[in-house]
Amino acid sequence: MISKKSMILGGVVAATLLGSSYVAAAKSELPGDPNVLITDAMIKDVREWLKNPVVGLSITSQNKLRKDMTQDEIDAADLQWRAEREAEDQPLVAAILTNPLSSYLTQVQAQSGGLFAEIFVMDAAGLNVGQSSITSDFWQGDEAKFQNTYPNGPDAVFIDEAEYNEESDTWRSQLNMTMSNEERQPIGAVTIEVNLNELARRSSQ
Repeated sequence: MISKKSMILGGVVAATLLGSSYVAAAKSELPGDPNVLITDAMIKDVREWLKNPVVGLSITSQNKLRKDMTQDEIDAADLQWRAEREAEDQPLVAAILTNPLSSYLTQVQAQSGGLFAEIFVMDAAGLNVGQSSITSDFWQGDEAKFQNTYPNGPDAVFIDEAEYNEESDTWRSQLNMTMSNEERQPIGAVTIEVNLNELARRSSQ
């Protein structure tokens, strides 16, 4: 004979398993290959709004300001950024998030209607110049988004693998490109996190 306690425990286990199944079922399916969804036409459109003078001027200005930074100083700035994310006093974070470039990128993200989840621009060292929202790191120079773009010339484009975002139940991929000046000399890089579900919806219309 099954005891009442066993029945209760069994019910709890069943409910837990059912809950897990429900969560798994609720996860949206990958809408498609990022390399297919993110078309050349879309990349061309992105390049157009990146031509805004505030973008190039901001990168060039920071390159001059930080050109003599050593790797130890870059690492220290990155550690400071991470610490400030959890602190009330945020001088470095505030300086980046309130600059003209960040204001422009925030507007672009807002006007995208949910297509862009995040945008940030890096200088020649891979340090953040401007961003639409606070990033986990200040230095991106050791990551694929920078290493597969800036060092590879003015036309380099790197579309990263899709990742699932639980909070929004959407699939996202980062579109990364080299940023160049008018002489087509690389000066930095940009990362645009694209909402693949929204992109697929628009593509199907």
